Amino acid sequence: MATLKITQIKSRIGATAKQRKNLEALGLHRIHQSVQHSDSAIIKGMLERVSHLVEVKVEEEKASKKAAPKAAEAAEPAETAPAADAEKAPARKPAAKKVTKTKKEE
Repeated sequence: MATLKITQIKSRIGATAKQRKNLEALGLHRIHQSVQHSDSAIIKGMLERVSHLVEVKVEEEKASKKAAPKAAEAAEPAETAPAADAEKAPARKPAAKKVTKTKKEE
């Protein structure tokens, strides 16, 4: 899915309340500030309302490095050290209950 880079290019002064709320929902607070959002119908609807105040560039997402792990990392077994540490940790004490007196008990 593509990513949208949205930059505010004009001031929100003089904009309607709905347009100001859309800019804020997009994360834009000042002129020349940029944010990135995923390409979705909700974001596109917001951009239609404030299209005269923002500039939009479409960026293609790059393939993540996690998708293809190195063969050496995949061949090594996972360490079990965190599980061993969990056995050594002392058990937690239950939280003390706060006792409050009612008017009848006083």
